[in-house]
Amino acid sequence: MDAVSLAIIEQLQEDGRRPYAAIGKAVGLSEAAVRQRVQKLLDQGVMQIVAVTDPLTVGFRRQAMVGVNVEGDVESVADALTAMSECEYVVMTAGSFDLMVEIVCEDDDHLLEVINRRIRAVPGVRSTESFVYLKLKKQTYMWGTR
Repeated sequence: MDAVSLAIIEQLQEDGRRPYAAIGKAVGLSEAAVRQRVQKLLDQGVMQIVAVTDPLTVGFRRQAMVGVNVEGDVESVADALTAMSECEYVVMTAGSFDLMVEIVCEDDDHLLEVINRRIRAVPGVRSTESFVYLKLKKQTYMWGTR
């Protein structure tokens, strides 16, 4: 990826609604060229442009990070959890847990159902440990590019 594409990504990380003309001015391209590059980055799966919400304000009053220990193939368990709509973030890790899974739920009953009846029912899940969010202080996607 060249420096111009990285600069476009950084512009969109600052403001996902920034007009292509303004991005073009900042990175030295025409509006049409920026539009083409953005589409290519989207098509390649390099980035997404999405609205990031505060879960509490849109009806999701319970979030948790769940550490999952697995017996057997970690990737098959990760794939099963990825398919669950409540699992917003699934990452394979090294350390105390094989997987860390961020869950967004409507309430405590919903959280219990997801962990107890769905995650723990996935073949290969040996154990889970839940870390319930009390307050979300920071959520940002502004890490830039390298």
